[in-house]
Amino acid sequence: MATFIGMHNAGIEVTVVCPEDHPNNQVLRDAGVPTIDIRLPTNFNKPGIAELREELVRGKYHIMHTYNNKAVSNGLRACKGLPVKVVCYRGIVGAVGFLDPMSWMRYLNPRIDRIICVADAIRRHFLQMQPAFLRMPEERPVTIHKGHRLEWYTAVPADLTELGIPKGAFVVGCTANYRPRKGIEYLVEAMGALPDDVHLLLVGHMDAPKLTKCIDASPARDRIHRTGYVTNAPEISAACDAFCMPSTKREGLARAIIEAMVYRVPPVVTNAGGSPELVVDGQCGFVVPPRDAGAIAEAITRLHGDADLRNRMGDAARQRIATDFRNEDTVTKTIALYRELVPDPS
Repeated sequence: MATFIGMHNAGIEVTVVCPEDHPNNQVLRDAGVPTIDIRLPTNFNKPGIAELREELVRGKYHIMHTYNNKAVSNGLRACKGLPVKVVCYRGIVGAVGFLDPMSWMRYLNPRIDRIICVADAIRRHFLQMQPAFLRMPEERPVTIHKGHRLEWYTAVPADLTELGIPKGAFVVGCTANYRPRKGIEYLVEAMGALPDDVHLLLVGHMDAPKLTKCIDASPARDRIHRTGYVTNAPEISAACDAFCMPSTKREGLARAIIEAMVYRVPPVVTNAGGSPELVVDGQCGFVVPPRDAGAIAEAITRLHGDADLRNRMGDAARQRIATDFRNEDTVTKTIALYRELVPDPS
Protein backbone atom coordinates (compact mmCIF):
# COMPACT_ATOMS: atom_id res chain seq x y z
CA MET A 1 0.00 0.00 0.00
CA ALA A 2 2.77 2.43 0.91
CA THR A 3 4.45 1.69 -2.42
CA PHE A 4 1.29 2.60 -4.33
CA ILE A 5 0.97 5.85 -2.39
CA GLY A 6 4.65 6.63 -2.93
CA MET A 7 4.38 6.07 -6.67
CA HIS A 8 1.22 8.19 -6.81
CA ASN A 9 3.02 11.00 -4.99
CA ALA A 10 5.90 10.69 -7.47
CA GLY A 11 3.53 11.35 -10.36
CA ILE A 12 2.89 7.80 -11.54
CA GLU A 13 -0.74 7.22 -12.48
CA VAL A 14 -1.76 4.27 -10.33
CA THR A 15 -5.14 2.57 -9.98
CA VAL A 16 -5.38 -0.13 -7.31
CA VAL A 17 -7.80 -3.05 -7.50
CA CYS A 18 -9.08 -3.09 -3.92
CA PRO A 19 -12.55 -4.05 -2.68
CA GLU A 20 -14.48 -1.19 -1.13
CA ASP A 21 -14.85 -3.03 2.16
CA HIS A 22 -11.11 -3.70 2.50
CA PRO A 23 -9.42 -1.66 5.29
CA ASN A 24 -6.79 -0.33 2.88
CA ASN A 25 -9.36 1.08 0.47
CA GLN A 26 -10.07 4.18 2.52
CA VAL A 27 -6.38 4.71 3.24
CA LEU A 28 -5.61 4.66 -0.48
CA ARG A 29 -8.46 7.01 -1.33
CA ASP A 30 -7.47 9.41 1.45
CA ALA A 31 -4.03 9.54 -0.17
CA GLY A 32 -5.60 10.34 -3.54
CA VAL A 33 -4.95 6.93 -5.09
CA PRO A 34 -7.86 5.78 -7.31
CA THR A 35 -9.27 2.35 -6.46
CA ILE A 36 -11.57 -0.01 -8.31
CA ASP A 37 -13.70 -2.71 -6.69
CA ILE A 38 -13.04 -5.94 -8.58
CA ARG A 39 -13.35 -9.25 -6.71
CA LEU A 40 -11.10 -12.19 -7.51
CA PRO A 41 -12.14 -14.83 -4.95
CA THR A 42 -10.82 -17.83 -6.92
CA ASN A 43 -7.83 -18.59 -9.12
CA PHE A 44 -9.90 -18.37 -12.30
CA ASN A 45 -12.91 -16.15 -11.65
CA LYS A 46 -14.78 -15.44 -14.89
CA PRO A 47 -16.71 -12.38 -13.69
CA GLY A 48 -13.58 -10.88 -12.16
CA ILE A 49 -11.51 -11.61 -15.26
CA ALA A 50 -14.12 -9.93 -17.46
CA GLU A 51 -14.26 -6.84 -15.21
CA LEU A 52 -10.48 -6.61 -15.04
CA ARG A 53 -10.13 -6.95 -18.82
CA GLU A 54 -12.75 -4.27 -19.36
CA GLU A 55 -10.82 -1.94 -17.03
CA LEU A 56 -7.50 -2.67 -18.76
CA VAL A 57 -9.02 -1.84 -22.14
CA ARG A 58 -10.90 1.22 -20.90
CA GLY A 59 -7.95 2.72 -19.06
CA LYS A 60 -5.33 1.85 -21.71
CA TYR A 61 -2.93 0.77 -18.97
CA HIS A 62 0.75 0.24 -19.72
CA ILE A 63 1.51 -2.09 -16.79
CA MET A 64 -0.46 -4.60 -14.75
CA HIS A 65 1.25 -5.23 -11.40
CA THR A 66 -0.07 -8.25 -9.47
CA TYR A 67 0.59 -8.93 -5.79
CA ASN A 68 -0.75 -12.42 -5.01
CA ASN A 69 -1.43 -15.79 -6.60
CA LYS A 70 -5.06 -15.11 -7.49
CA ALA A 71 -4.17 -11.76 -9.00
CA VAL A 72 -1.51 -13.41 -11.18
CA SER A 73 -3.67 -16.24 -12.54
CA ASN A 74 -6.71 -14.02 -13.14
CA GLY A 75 -4.67 -11.10 -14.42
CA LEU A 76 -2.83 -13.16 -17.01
CA ARG A 77 -6.15 -14.26 -18.49
CA ALA A 78 -7.56 -10.75 -18.37
CA CYS A 79 -4.67 -9.22 -20.32
CA LYS A 80 -4.47 -11.90 -23.02
CA GLY A 81 -3.76 -10.19 -26.35
CA LEU A 82 -3.52 -6.72 -24.80
CA PRO A 83 -0.41 -4.52 -25.12
CA VAL A 84 0.19 -4.38 -21.37
CA LYS A 85 3.38 -5.31 -19.52
CA VAL A 86 2.94 -7.77 -16.67
CA VAL A 87 4.81 -7.40 -13.37
CA CYS A 88 4.37 -9.85 -10.49
CA TYR A 89 5.40 -9.77 -6.85
CA ARG A 90 6.87 -12.77 -5.05
CA GLY A 91 7.39 -12.82 -1.30
CA ILE A 92 8.53 -16.37 -0.49
CA VAL A 93 11.12 -18.83 -1.76
CA GLY A 94 9.96 -21.90 -3.64
CA ALA A 95 6.49 -23.40 -4.12
CA VAL A 96 7.04 -23.05 -7.88
CA GLY A 97 8.02 -26.00 -10.06
CA PHE A 98 8.30 -26.93 -13.72
CA LEU A 99 6.17 -30.05 -13.16
CA ASP A 100 3.38 -28.06 -11.51
CA PRO A 101 0.74 -26.97 -14.09
CA MET A 102 -0.41 -24.11 -11.84
CA SER A 103 3.12 -22.67 -11.81
CA TRP A 104 2.92 -22.26 -15.59
CA MET A 105 -0.35 -20.40 -15.15
CA ARG A 106 1.38 -18.07 -12.71
CA TYR A 107 5.06 -17.28 -12.19
CA LEU A 108 6.52 -19.47 -14.94
CA ASN A 109 4.16 -18.06 -17.56
CA PRO A 110 6.28 -16.53 -20.37
CA ARG A 111 3.76 -13.70 -20.64
CA ILE A 112 5.23 -12.22 -17.44
CA ASP A 113 7.79 -9.48 -18.08
CA ARG A 114 9.23 -9.06 -14.58
CA ILE A 115 8.91 -10.75 -11.19
CA ILE A 116 9.74 -8.43 -8.30
CA CYS A 117 11.39 -10.63 -5.68
CA VAL A 118 11.32 -9.30 -2.14
CA ALA A 119 14.67 -10.99 -1.43
CA ASP A 120 17.71 -12.10 -3.40
CA ALA A 121 17.06 -15.64 -2.18
CA ILE A 122 13.80 -15.68 -4.14
CA ARG A 123 15.49 -14.45 -7.31
CA ARG A 124 18.24 -17.06 -6.93
CA HIS A 125 15.63 -19.80 -6.58
CA PHE A 126 14.03 -18.85 -9.89
CA LEU A 127 17.40 -18.76 -11.66
CA GLN A 128 18.63 -22.06 -10.21
CA MET A 129 15.56 -24.19 -10.90
CA GLN A 130 16.12 -27.50 -12.65
CA PRO A 131 16.18 -28.47 -15.45
CA ALA A 132 18.29 -25.53 -16.54
CA PHE A 133 16.94 -25.40 -20.11
CA LEU A 134 13.49 -24.46 -18.79
CA ARG A 135 14.71 -21.60 -16.61
CA MET A 136 13.30 -18.14 -17.15
CA PRO A 137 15.45 -15.38 -18.66
CA GLU A 138 17.89 -13.89 -16.15
CA GLU A 139 16.39 -10.42 -16.44
CA ARG A 140 12.87 -11.54 -15.52
CA PRO A 141 13.28 -11.91 -11.72
CA VAL A 142 14.41 -8.65 -10.10
CA THR A 143 15.15 -8.06 -6.42
CA ILE A 144 13.47 -5.07 -4.81
CA HIS A 145 13.43 -5.31 -1.04
CA LYS A 146 10.18 -4.28 0.62
CA GLY A 147 10.85 -0.98 2.34
CA HIS A 148 9.71 0.40 5.68
CA ARG A 149 9.66 3.59 7.70
CA LEU A 150 10.46 3.79 11.38
CA GLU A 151 7.48 6.05 12.00
CA TRP A 152 5.14 3.20 11.09
CA TYR A 153 6.18 1.42 14.28
CA THR A 154 4.86 3.21 17.34
CA ALA A 155 3.76 0.31 19.54
CA VAL A 156 4.09 0.65 23.31
CA PRO A 157 5.69 -2.52 24.75
CA ALA A 158 3.11 -4.85 26.25
CA ASP A 159 3.04 -5.96 29.88
CA LEU A 160 4.13 -9.57 29.46
CA THR A 161 3.10 -10.51 32.98
CA GLU A 162 -0.47 -10.41 31.66
CA LEU A 163 0.52 -13.35 29.43
CA GLY A 164 1.87 -15.40 32.32
CA ILE A 165 5.51 -14.34 32.03
CA PRO A 166 7.17 -13.84 35.43
CA LYS A 167 8.38 -10.32 36.14
CA GLY A 168 12.10 -10.02 35.40
CA ALA A 169 12.24 -13.05 33.11
CA PHE A 170 14.35 -13.03 29.96
CA VAL A 171 11.83 -13.41 27.14
CA VAL A 172 12.44 -14.77 23.65
CA GLY A 173 9.63 -13.94 21.23
CA CYS A 174 8.61 -15.75 18.06
CA THR A 175 5.71 -14.49 15.96
CA ALA A 176 4.43 -16.76 13.20
CA ASN A 177 1.60 -19.02 12.15
CA TYR A 178 2.74 -22.60 12.60
CA ARG A 179 3.92 -24.44 9.52
CA PRO A 180 6.54 -27.20 9.40
CA ARG A 181 8.93 -24.93 7.49
CA LYS A 182 8.89 -22.39 10.34
CA GLY A 183 11.06 -24.75 12.41
CA ILE A 184 9.37 -23.92 15.73
CA GLU A 185 10.25 -27.37 17.08
CA TYR A 186 13.96 -26.51 16.92
CA LEU A 187 13.35 -23.40 19.00
CA VAL A 188 11.38 -25.45 21.52
CA GLU A 189 14.24 -27.95 21.64
CA ALA A 190 16.71 -25.12 22.22
CA MET A 191 14.74 -24.03 25.29
CA GLY A 192 15.86 -27.19 27.09
CA ALA A 193 19.46 -25.95 27.03
CA LEU A 194 18.72 -22.41 28.24
CA PRO A 195 18.82 -21.01 31.79
CA ASP A 196 15.75 -21.32 33.98
CA ASP A 197 14.89 -17.61 33.74
CA VAL A 198 14.50 -17.77 29.95
CA HIS A 199 10.89 -17.93 28.76
CA LEU A 200 9.67 -18.49 25.20
CA LEU A 201 6.61 -16.62 23.94
CA LEU A 202 5.03 -18.11 20.81
CA VAL A 203 2.69 -15.59 19.19
CA GLY A 204 0.18 -16.59 16.51
CA HIS A 205 -1.60 -19.77 15.52
CA MET A 206 0.59 -22.36 17.26
CA ASP A 207 -1.90 -25.08 18.21
CA ALA A 208 -0.74 -27.81 15.80
CA PRO A 209 -0.77 -31.26 17.46
CA LYS A 210 2.84 -31.91 16.40
CA LEU A 211 4.00 -28.73 18.12
CA THR A 212 1.92 -29.46 21.22
CA LYS A 213 3.53 -32.88 21.50
CA CYS A 214 6.97 -31.30 21.16
CA ILE A 215 6.26 -28.73 23.88
CA ASP A 216 4.80 -31.34 26.23
CA ALA A 217 7.99 -33.38 25.90
CA SER A 218 10.28 -30.44 26.65
CA PRO A 219 11.94 -30.08 30.06
CA ALA A 220 11.24 -26.36 29.64
CA ARG A 221 7.51 -26.82 28.92
CA ASP A 222 6.52 -24.64 31.91
CA ARG A 223 8.54 -21.79 30.39
CA ILE A 224 6.94 -22.00 26.94
CA HIS A 225 3.85 -19.84 26.45
CA ARG A 226 1.44 -19.68 23.51
CA THR A 227 -0.75 -16.62 23.04
CA GLY A 228 -2.78 -17.83 20.06
CA TYR A 229 -3.87 -15.21 17.55
CA VAL A 230 -3.52 -11.68 18.89
CA THR A 231 -4.04 -8.20 17.50
CA ASN A 232 -1.11 -6.66 19.38
CA ALA A 233 1.81 -8.77 18.13
CA PRO A 234 4.09 -5.71 17.63
CA GLU A 235 3.53 -4.62 21.24
CA ILE A 236 4.44 -8.12 22.43
CA SER A 237 7.59 -8.28 20.27
CA ALA A 238 8.66 -4.85 21.49
CA ALA A 239 8.56 -6.12 25.08
CA CYS A 240 10.80 -9.14 24.45
CA ASP A 241 14.54 -9.33 25.14
CA ALA A 242 15.31 -11.31 21.99
CA PHE A 243 13.46 -12.58 18.94
CA CYS A 244 13.92 -15.84 17.06
CA MET A 245 12.71 -16.99 13.64
CA PRO A 246 13.97 -20.60 13.28
CA SER A 247 12.76 -21.23 9.71
CA THR A 248 14.09 -24.25 7.86
CA LYS A 249 13.38 -22.96 4.33
CA ARG A 250 11.39 -20.63 2.04
CA GLU A 251 11.48 -17.53 4.27
CA GLY A 252 11.13 -14.22 2.47
CA LEU A 253 11.60 -11.00 4.45
CA ALA A 254 9.44 -11.80 7.46
CA ARG A 255 7.60 -8.77 8.79
CA ALA A 256 7.88 -10.19 12.31
CA ILE A 257 11.68 -10.02 12.13
CA ILE A 258 11.56 -6.46 10.83
CA GLU A 259 9.19 -5.38 13.61
CA ALA A 260 11.52 -6.82 16.25
CA MET A 261 14.51 -5.08 14.69
CA VAL A 262 12.75 -1.72 14.58
CA TYR A 263 11.91 -2.06 18.27
CA ARG A 264 15.59 -2.77 19.06
CA VAL A 265 14.99 -6.42 19.87
CA PRO A 266 18.04 -8.38 18.62
CA PRO A 267 17.02 -11.27 16.33
CA VAL A 268 18.30 -14.81 16.00
CA VAL A 269 17.46 -16.14 12.53
CA THR A 270 18.47 -19.08 10.40
CA ASN A 271 20.36 -19.02 7.15
CA ALA A 272 17.16 -19.78 5.28
CA GLY A 273 15.65 -17.72 2.49
CA GLY A 274 15.87 -13.97 2.89
CA SER A 275 16.49 -13.78 6.64
CA PRO A 276 20.28 -13.34 6.27
CA GLU A 277 19.58 -10.36 4.00
CA LEU A 278 17.93 -8.66 6.95
CA VAL A 279 20.29 -9.68 9.73
CA VAL A 280 24.04 -9.09 9.51
CA ASP A 281 25.51 -11.87 11.63
CA GLY A 282 27.29 -10.61 14.71
CA GLN A 283 26.31 -6.98 14.10
CA CYS A 284 22.54 -6.64 14.42
CA GLY A 285 21.72 -10.18 15.48
CA PHE A 286 22.83 -13.75 14.90
CA VAL A 287 22.42 -16.00 11.85
CA VAL A 288 22.58 -19.72 12.64
CA PRO A 289 22.22 -22.88 10.53
CA PRO A 290 18.71 -24.25 9.96
CA ARG A 291 17.56 -27.25 12.01
CA ASP A 292 20.24 -26.64 14.65
CA ALA A 293 18.73 -26.30 18.13
CA GLY A 294 22.19 -26.15 19.67
CA ALA A 295 23.19 -23.13 17.58
CA ILE A 296 19.92 -21.38 18.45
CA ALA A 297 20.52 -22.03 22.14
CA GLU A 298 24.10 -20.76 21.92
CA ALA A 299 23.03 -17.50 20.25
CA ILE A 300 20.25 -16.86 22.77
CA THR A 301 22.64 -17.68 25.63
CA ARG A 302 25.06 -15.01 24.39
CA LEU A 303 22.28 -12.43 24.32
CA HIS A 304 21.00 -13.55 27.71
CA GLY A 305 24.38 -13.14 29.37
CA ASP A 306 25.43 -9.80 27.89
CA ALA A 307 23.12 -6.79 28.25
CA ASP A 308 25.60 -4.52 26.47
CA LEU A 309 25.65 -6.87 23.49
CA ARG A 310 21.84 -6.88 23.40
CA ASN A 311 21.74 -3.10 23.44
CA ARG A 312 24.38 -2.73 20.72
CA MET A 313 22.72 -5.28 18.49
CA GLY A 314 19.28 -3.81 19.14
CA ASP A 315 20.45 -0.33 18.13
CA ALA A 316 22.21 -1.74 15.05
CA ALA A 317 19.09 -3.72 14.08
CA ARG A 318 16.92 -0.61 14.14
CA GLN A 319 19.51 1.34 12.14
CA ARG A 320 19.73 -1.49 9.61
CA ILE A 321 16.03 -1.14 8.77
CA ALA A 322 16.22 2.65 8.78
CA THR A 323 19.18 2.73 6.38
CA ASP A 324 18.95 -0.33 4.15
CA PHE A 325 15.23 -1.11 3.94
CA ARG A 326 13.64 2.25 3.22
CA ASN A 327 10.22 2.57 1.64
CA GLU A 328 11.54 5.44 -0.47
CA ASP A 329 14.05 3.09 -2.10
CA THR A 330 11.33 0.55 -2.88
CA VAL A 331 9.29 3.23 -4.61
CA THR A 332 12.27 4.58 -6.58
CA LYS A 333 13.35 1.12 -7.78
CA THR A 334 9.81 0.14 -8.73
CA ILE A 335 9.36 3.30 -10.79
CA ALA A 336 12.71 2.65 -12.47
CA LEU A 337 11.56 -0.84 -13.39
CA TYR A 338 8.32 0.55 -14.84
CA ARG A 339 10.25 3.04 -16.95
CA GLU A 340 12.57 0.31 -18.17
CA LEU A 341 9.54 -1.69 -19.37
CA VAL A 342 7.73 1.35 -20.79
CA PRO A 343 10.32 3.96 -21.74
CA ASP A 344 7.83 5.98 -23.84
CA PRO A 345 4.37 5.81 -22.23
CA SER A 346 2.61 7.73 -25.00
